[in-house]
Amino acid sequence: MRLPVADTRTTTRQGLAFLKGHAGQLAVVVLVQSLAAVAALAMPWLLGRLVDSVATGTTAAEVDRTALWLVAAVVAQTLLAAWAHRASLVLGEQLFAELREDFLRTVTHLPLSTVERAGTGDLLGRTTNDIDRVQWVLRFGIPALLVGATTVALTYGAAFLVDWQVAIGLLVGLPLLWWSARRYLRKAMPAYLADSAAFADINGVVTENVEQAGTVDALSLGRQRRRRSDGAMADAWHWEVVTIWLRVHLFRSLELSFVLPLGAVVVWGAFLIENDLASIGAVTTVALYAMQVRAPFTELLMWIDELQVAAASLARIFGISLVEPDRTARDERPRGAELTARGVRYAYVEGKDVLHGIDLDLRPGERLAIVGPSGAGKSTFGRMLAGIHPPTGGSVTVGGVRLVDLPEEELRRQVALVTQEHHVFVGTLADNLRLADAGVDDAGMRRALDAVDALDWVDRLEDGLQTEVGSGSLELTPAQAQQLALARLVLLDPHTLVLDEATSLLDPRAARHLERSLSNVLAGRTVVAIAHRLHTAHDADRVAVVEGGRIVELGSHDELVAAGGEYAALWASWQQD
Repeated sequence: MRLPVADTRTTTRQGLAFLKGHAGQLAVVVLVQSLAAVAALAMPWLLGRLVDSVATGTTAAEVDRTALWLVAAVVAQTLLAAWAHRASLVLGEQLFAELREDFLRTVTHLPLSTVERAGTGDLLGRTTNDIDRVQWVLRFGIPALLVGATTVALTYGAAFLVDWQVAIGLLVGLPLLWWSARRYLRKAMPAYLADSAAFADINGVVTENVEQAGTVDALSLGRQRRRRSDGAMADAWHWEVVTIWLRVHLFRSLELSFVLPLGAVVVWGAFLIENDLASIGAVTTVALYAMQVRAPFTELLMWIDELQVAAASLARIFGISLVEPDRTARDERPRGAELTARGVRYAYVEGKDVLHGIDLDLRPGERLAIVGPSGAGKSTFGRMLAGIHPPTGGSVTVGGVRLVDLPEEELRRQVALVTQEHHVFVGTLADNLRLADAGVDDAGMRRALDAVDALDWVDRLEDGLQTEVGSGSLELTPAQAQQLALARLVLLDPHTLVLDEATSLLDPRAARHLERSLSNVLAGRTVVAIAHRLHTAHDADRVAVVEGGRIVELGSHDELVAAGGEYAALWASWQQD
């Protein structure tokens, strides 16, 4: 499954709505650039007048005045261009910052079921390659496009004001330019979309190979994974070649369309002069305009190519907002803390259930351990209880309200999931903890860290809570990162917790110590612990044994051991180990 890509109409509509909020800044940039362009256009006009004056006879004073005006025009154009360039860069930075924040806000609210089915590569490609391509255009392309378009329009307008008959020669290259640009634009968007998708595949393959290197080695999958990598690389190479050839054909036509107008103006202008239909100064001015417009025209069209790249990436970025929600929040609020599952079924692939009609009632304050063999459906059921995925069939309710009917913020105040996966975000330890409670003070953070046995190593750090962690800074050990995740859980303070192998990355002694510390903090809360370490089950009020997507045994540790069933066999095996 791939995440959706916005069509051209949707991309255009959302792009214009995005720019609408900065209409005032855009107007200022265009106005200042227009003034700079007018100052630049004054120079050929002054030179043309000087040529006519010399041809008909003039004085040294007139030449000096013209020279002073030329100097003034150069100074004005330089200052105005610098002002316009700065204003354009500031605008580009603001646009990129806003786009990035909107994108991240959308990504963090995507349904996890959709993200998991799409895989890591597609989303990773959009958050890296596509964002990079768009930010390049927003930061530098938007200013260049505004500058180029304004300069070209004013230059052509000035040429026709000087002498429309001579300026007709400037139009000679436009048919070729129109044909080549139209041909390019028709093929560019599909090619760049395919190119972005190919790079997303590379991201996914490389990420999976690195993250699962141990599994690849253990199962001797190296050759298979190399073939997969080679295929992704070959596909990306193919689309790179396609897009490069598109650009080669475009710019080859552009070069010819730029040469033709200057030659046409000189030849056509000579004819007009010979027939007394134009002055030498007018032809000189228009010829200088033809030379002057080449640079902004070239840059404008080069940025149009970059704009196609950005448009393809923007379609992928805006496509994230087209992901259908997997739930609809309602106004109902829970009338208690009882968590109930009724007839819960779930299928990752339609028609192939991994959970089969599970019923379960959790009493407030109860400790429930869910155990069973790998692949039995323990983690999947835990995600149902935490409201991560809506059940394919049946329901999970808290206080009589379905979890999928709760707004996301309210859901996390009711039930929270902590898995064996953990994340350390770039920033300080305090920043990482405030993700769970933005208003928590240092004392509250220290209490949370103490609850998960992390305060000792945090206090040993030179900067304590202000220590920078994450990529490029202090790298936390897996155990420390897991403790940080658990401290966030303490700060989040929900009444029901689902711990899915939450201490799996700690050694057994440290895990046991941590779980005992947690038991003091979690007193009075409902806890669902999914684990292979059966000492967790031994301490629980009840144990649910899951096999084949069903609860096959349910009771206390002593009851299940006495029953001599599946749990008793697991416990005996655990004791031997």
